[in-house]
Amino acid sequence: MAKIRAAIRAAAPRASERTDYFQMPGYSYPGLVYYDGMFAWFSFKKPHVRLHVPPPVIRKHKKELAGYATTKAIVSFPMGKPVPLTLVKKLVKASLKVMKDKSE
Repeated sequence: MAKIRAAIRAAAPRASERTDYFQMPGYSYPGLVYYDGMFAWFSFKKPHVRLHVPPPVIRKHKKELAGYATTKAIVSFPMGKPVPLTLVKKLVKASLKVMKDKSE
């Protein structure tokens, strides 16, 4: 989970980590209105580390996520395998864009 947290911070350096909207750790960004400013969350549910992002992000990146278990708003990365940090950063940036667009 530390690597996912670092990737999120690298993709959105102005974001603040907090536990809020869904009562799980996540990141908020100044100026965002929806979900109390939150745009990405992470969680652990054995045997996966999970990244939570808005549904449009999952839909837009469906091909890139084909090798991972997904739901409407969750990407599950299997434990014991390297987390694709480049993909995490890409998803986080897309999530931030979706939420900024909604806030305008």
